[in-house]
Amino acid sequence: MVAKPHMIFAYGTLKEGLPNHALMEELMDKDDAVLVGTYFTRQPYPLVCGPHGIPYLINLTGPGQRVKGEVYAVSDSALVRLDEFEGVSAGYYERLPVVAVEEGGESVEAEAYFGHRSFGEVLWKVKGEMGLREYGEKEAREYVRKEDRPGGRNNILDLVR
Repeated sequence: MVAKPHMIFAYGTLKEGLPNHALMEELMDKDDAVLVGTYFTRQPYPLVCGPHGIPYLINLTGPGQRVKGEVYAVSDSALVRLDEFEGVSAGYYERLPVVAVEEGGESVEAEAYFGHRSFGEVLWKVKGEMGLREYGEKEAREYVRKEDRPGGRNNILDLVR
């Protein structure tokens, strides 16, 4: 059994039934991830759909809503894969701590991928400071896979700036 020392709060396309959940399934099949359950952020955060239907949690406390997502316990190698997938080194997302709470009140310290600080607050303003409680099937219909996006991997930095 692989040790799973990291807790990840997934609020977007990695959730069950959404476009990139296959990555989580692959990690679970390799015993590198385990679904812990459905949780909400303890604090309200803005959650918006950016260009290409990509969800971004914005690291601003106060505005927004308590966001619904899934918590996964993941291994070191799974964390590396998730960081690569989320474009952490490229400045698309940053992995930051968040407290997630189950409906029954049980809380867990996890990390979530927030839209990078270089554009997060700007994106929130561009979206009229209107956020979502949950990224779901309706929002995922607008999602464009990385390989299908114009200009390569992701051009959020150019689009928001």
